[in-house]
Amino acid sequence: MTVHTMNLKATPFSLIEQGRKTIEARLYDKKRRRVQLGDTIIFCLVDDPTRTIEVKVIGLLRYETFGDMFAHNDINKFGGDNAEAMAEKFLTYYKQAERDMHSVIGIE
Repeated sequence: MTVHTMNLKATPFSLIEQGRKTIEARLYDKKRRRVQLGDTIIFCLVDDPTRTIEVKVIGLLRYETFGDMFAHNDINKFGGDNAEAMAEKFLTYYKQAERDMHSVIGIE
């Protein structure tokens, strides 16, 4: 079992803390390729890294795009309520070159 650390902004951190967000969406980059079922992730709040949430990885969802991933899964598990709006939002998180280079993953 491996322990990974990932940073989160206040809103997704709070949604995970409340149990309202159970899947974290990320690019399937070099760092995320190391995440395996059964691993532990420690999410750190960006504004206060002393606040953390420790979770166990129970599912991995791989898709080509965020739009595909959100359209084929319960968007509420990602902390949203509209798949198209969530996909648009994620386009602002990652540069086009990064999105062209990597597929995406949902870490449950």
